[in-house]
Amino acid sequence: MNLRVVGISSLLCLYSFAFAQSYFNGSSSVDVVTVKWIGDAPALSKGATFGLPWPKGKYQPDKTEFTGVGDDQEVKIQSWATAYWPDGSIKWTGHAIGASDTVYEEYKISASTTNGNPTKRLTILSQSALDVTNSTDSITVDTGRLTATFPKSGNVLVSNIKTSSGKVVGQNGRLVLRSQSGIVDDNTDDQLSVSKFQFESNVDDVAVSEDSSVRSLVTVRGKHRTVSGTHDELLPFVVRFYLYADSDAIRVVHSLVFDGKSDEDFVTGIGLRFDVPLKGEELYNRHIRLAGPDGGLLNEAVQGITGLRRDPGEKVRNAQFNGEETPDVGTWDTRVSSRLKWIPTWSDYRLTQLSPDGFTLKKRTKAGYSWVKIPGGTRAGGLAYLGGATQGGLAMAHRDFWKKYPTGLDISNAASDVGQITLWLYSPDAEPMDLRPFHDGLGEDTYEDQLDALEITYEDWEGGYDTPSGAAQTNEIFLFPFDKTPSSNSLAALTAYANEPPALAATPEYIQQTKALGTYWGTLDSSNTSSATAQTIEMHLDFLIKFYEGQVEQRRWYGFWDYGDIMHTYDGDRHTWRYDVGGYAWDNSELSPNLFFWNYFLRTGRADVYRFAEAHTRHTAEVDVYHIGKFKGFGTRHGVQHWSDSSKQIRVSTPIYRQVFYYLSGGDERVGELIHELMDADQAFLTVDPRRKVRQDNGTYVIDPTALDLDLGLDWSGLASTWLLEWERHGPRWEEARSKLNASMHSIANLTNGFVTGLGLYNLNTGAIAPPATDPENLGDVAVSHLSASFGLPEIVTQLTEHLGSSGLPAGFEDAWLDYCYYYGAGSAEQAARYGVGFGSLSLRQGHSRLTAYAAHKLANATLAARAWNEYLNTDGFKPSAPWASEALNGSQVLVPVDEAAWISTNDVALYGLAGIENLAQIGYALGR
Repeated sequence: MNLRVVGISSLLCLYSFAFAQSYFNGSSSVDVVTVKWIGDAPALSKGATFGLPWPKGKYQPDKTEFTGVGDDQEVKIQSWATAYWPDGSIKWTGHAIGASDTVYEEYKISASTTNGNPTKRLTILSQSALDVTNSTDSITVDTGRLTATFPKSGNVLVSNIKTSSGKVVGQNGRLVLRSQSGIVDDNTDDQLSVSKFQFESNVDDVAVSEDSSVRSLVTVRGKHRTVSGTHDELLPFVVRFYLYADSDAIRVVHSLVFDGKSDEDFVTGIGLRFDVPLKGEELYNRHIRLAGPDGGLLNEAVQGITGLRRDPGEKVRNAQFNGEETPDVGTWDTRVSSRLKWIPTWSDYRLTQLSPDGFTLKKRTKAGYSWVKIPGGTRAGGLAYLGGATQGGLAMAHRDFWKKYPTGLDISNAASDVGQITLWLYSPDAEPMDLRPFHDGLGEDTYEDQLDALEITYEDWEGGYDTPSGAAQTNEIFLFPFDKTPSSNSLAALTAYANEPPALAATPEYIQQTKALGTYWGTLDSSNTSSATAQTIEMHLDFLIKFYEGQVEQRRWYGFWDYGDIMHTYDGDRHTWRYDVGGYAWDNSELSPNLFFWNYFLRTGRADVYRFAEAHTRHTAEVDVYHIGKFKGFGTRHGVQHWSDSSKQIRVSTPIYRQVFYYLSGGDERVGELIHELMDADQAFLTVDPRRKVRQDNGTYVIDPTALDLDLGLDWSGLASTWLLEWERHGPRWEEARSKLNASMHSIANLTNGFVTGLGLYNLNTGAIAPPATDPENLGDVAVSHLSASFGLPEIVTQLTEHLGSSGLPAGFEDAWLDYCYYYGAGSAEQAARYGVGFGSLSLRQGHSRLTAYAAHKLANATLAARAWNEYLNTDGFKPSAPWASEALNGSQVLVPVDEAAWISTNDVALYGLAGIENLAQIGYALGR
């Protein structure tokens, strides 16, 4: 969501830049921030978007302009605000840079204070490097290197793509969808009655970004409508097209929501298809390219003239193989040129990736005739090209092609006047997408049965709750048009580019200094890591990150619905993660590993961590959360299927898990959309009672929108995160968000026991929280859970404290939080002295040590800091004496060789990692030097 344009300038301004201490100059009207590529500088620069934070009170949106240079060369940038501090100053900005033949090692972005002359800024904004035409029927964007037209109605998303020379190389870009009503192999009596359906996109709405000076965003929304068979519209989609100035590439972000019925709608294909004009191109000058692994390419022509019994000539053969126009046919050996009509033309090619370990290839002369096998390989690069040496062509590439199997690439009708490329996000050659429950309920007909089953498989099942309807998926695609067939090396470079799109970020030191993402994390240099214990913790954090990166590969945590997630608990007997055991399978953000991954990236700036956390964010935000239906806004607890558990809660969907990626990406529009839709998450409390199976008042509790049971940890932390992000982003409902957040914080402060109360009665209309039904007089209930602070509560409270400042916090709110932080880890005697009763036997003390550390830091209490480190090192969770190593397993014990660390669970990883980072940042000094 681009919330507000704050300025763009092409002025060349050079400034020096050195240490973190010089980032901000209080007496200067200009500050300079260096941004660098995450990882190595890329080989190609096709345009990029990134985000930057700014300190509170520094820059006002109506008095700030931004300029950019790359290695001392002027760079045009487009800038907009993505978040604001409460005083209205800029908190985060997004910036777009256009494509460049030169890849700069770093960029310097200058923020300068102006006199607030809106006319001047409008004049600068009109100096656009893009040409956008928004007519009644369509939107056309000219980047200077390509032109794309987007119709505003019909079944076509992109009517044509032209190169800078005017050649149309892509037409009628549309979505294709296939489904069927059942699965034949069920061996049921009605298996022959399976109906099959074909759908195409139907466009409902098309919009272009208001500011398109360097980057233009065209957003197309719609649903899939049948073209064969009778069926309701299916799978609503949002497809975003990003076009950058001077770029010859289009980035496509394709999102859809499954809104079907799991026992009736079995998807058999999801794709994006373009027509490629080929008329006038000789068959032997038409080329097919399909990317294999490690930069490899299949290089073929529609009519091959190599390997024949008669030789047309070396120059002819070389030209065809290299994708160049062959010499005039009159110069060929006549024994070949006179017999061209006898050489078959290969019209169709198909690459299918049905697993992360292998793809198949085949081709045929035309429909109705046999396919000929082509040797396949392991992991295809996900790029296909169809075109000619003189007419040009189009390449399509799918990011993470093999990781999100089953996928496919089809080239069809290449011997006709108009060919097609279809990129299959879900391949029709795969088994139908079966989203039905994985068991029949096992007779768990009552809450009593379901709770008893929970004791054995850790699955919280309930009929009607194990539905995929509402889950979503997002994929990234790239389109590359060409005036002529490019070299194989060029296509190999584009394949690498599409699979790891370059990303820019400021240094960890700069981000930390702005305090725009809280103060609970620190960089390696600022976290008091010189002691031996601190160094050991650093090695352990690094081990855990690398171990999980390795497990994704070794355990093949890949697939259309699975890639990006990790598993919950390990089975040391079978030497595998418990993929088939109830609540021990897919993790679904349990205990916030998301926060560990992102805070570790903030801490280190490591490229591998960024890519890992990015994939995790995409998955957990889309698949593990409901986007439509009665569960909309809630996520699903960990399980064998990402939606199979009946525990639907906002603790899983909390947007604090997406926050870092959203801001670092410059305000990724899809993630911003997902964050905003959570503004209605509290409506789900009207249909879903998270405590329905364990409450003691099932006979009397009535769902009342003005008095909803609300967990002050699990639920409020998710709501507070939603409200803060909507408020600071100035989203469409930011004033409502601010009001509800303020009302809820005042309410918690007014509870006699604050957060220790555990539950309150939430007014959905106002955000106010009354004392629980068990304590209507607010005498002081005590209900402390080990889970309350395990889903982002400490982090969101810290951010609120920093965002609002001490003067902006409701009276008593910070004291209520500090009390909770102090007393959770205190002894029962101290707890009873303060609250009248002890808290009982609490677990997850290692993870909660970060609460103690926060209190120690805020209160400057060295004794409390020592207690925090004792909780971290000597209670539950990972001990210093743990193995801190994995063991290589092979042979008959395991299916494939793997590295095992049976002592690891993802719960412990999340808490050890997050607490380690926060404790080092806040009380690292207490470990000594």
